[in-house]
Amino acid sequence: MSRPHPLLSFEVDASGQDTSPKHDDFDSDVRRSWYDYLPLCLLIFLLLAPYPSLLIVLANHYLLTLEKPVSFAIHLLITFTLGFLGFVSLMICVARDPGPVYFNASDQGSIHQREDMGLAEALMTMENTDNDCSPDKFCRKCWVPKPERAHHCSICGRCVLKMDHHCPWLGAKCIGHRTYPAFVHFLTCITAFSAYVSTISISAVRWSFNNPLLVPDQATPVHELLLAAAGVICTLVVGSFLVYHIYLITTNQTTVEALSPFLLLRYIPPLPASMKLSDPPMEEELSYNQRRAVRDAHRFVRMYDVGWRRNWAQVFGWSKPRGWIYLLLIGGTGNGDGRSFPRNPRSQEMLSHLAARLEKEA
Repeated sequence: MSRPHPLLSFEVDASGQDTSPKHDDFDSDVRRSWYDYLPLCLLIFLLLAPYPSLLIVLANHYLLTLEKPVSFAIHLLITFTLGFLGFVSLMICVARDPGPVYFNASDQGSIHQREDMGLAEALMTMENTDNDCSPDKFCRKCWVPKPERAHHCSICGRCVLKMDHHCPWLGAKCIGHRTYPAFVHFLTCITAFSAYVSTISISAVRWSFNNPLLVPDQATPVHELLLAAAGVICTLVVGSFLVYHIYLITTNQTTVEALSPFLLLRYIPPLPASMKLSDPPMEEELSYNQRRAVRDAHRFVRMYDVGWRRNWAQVFGWSKPRGWIYLLLIGGTGNGDGRSFPRNPRSQEMLSHLAARLEKEA
């Protein structure tokens, strides 16, 4: 893993020219090896593997045996459409940056101008930045401003806006603000594809067992059984993952936030100086009872839950009523810039209760 690049570089040669390496992106990913893409290749293989057997089942059972060309065409259209939409979302997750962290939103269009910025100009710019660039909101690993809900990925070596998780199956990339809608769309398409294939395969297997003398090809029932088993397994595995992310969207959480209760310590009000804790306090500084209090509060405190309708609209970038349903079918993009999010109006009150309990358990 390469070392993080500093914000300011002072490397000069004998002629006084700046020899610092130029980077097109402050949040460029670390160099990946060929084996980092093996899980992605395996995923693509698993997505394509059912189609030969699926074509055999559709052609032999629905077209030749039952002589239902309309059913054959409908099943073929639905399965290939779901597969195509799933591949589109997969390519978006792999090719698109999950959410680069810049100094501010306007810097996204002026990265090259900032490369030649002098020290005095850089310091003057830092004075005019918003609260996201305050010293306590800098990432201590890659030294970039750390906006709200951004997290550092130790594998990618960078911070990601509204990071959800790091996924080795998607080319060893993170799922963040800009790719999370496509990721959910991918899970939805694969779950729907698996459930549909398993349904038509189970129906074909049942017919074959009830009418064994009418089956034209002995290999067709084998394909039907394999498709049915694979479809059921994939539906249960990917579908359970999809259900979990539906819960996260409904409560406006990320996987990191849902699995890390001590992230709440970032938001609690300042504690008395007599407790001798950092501001914000660190997990290792808390006693056992204080840690248990944080875990108990994590089950009820939803920092960004503003109602399930607004939560879904925020993720899929649609403000009209039930517009997220349309974007869930075709894929969408996140709403906002990924740097600031509306908070639950009751969160501050619950955090105050948590701070009081931490003080009591000290």
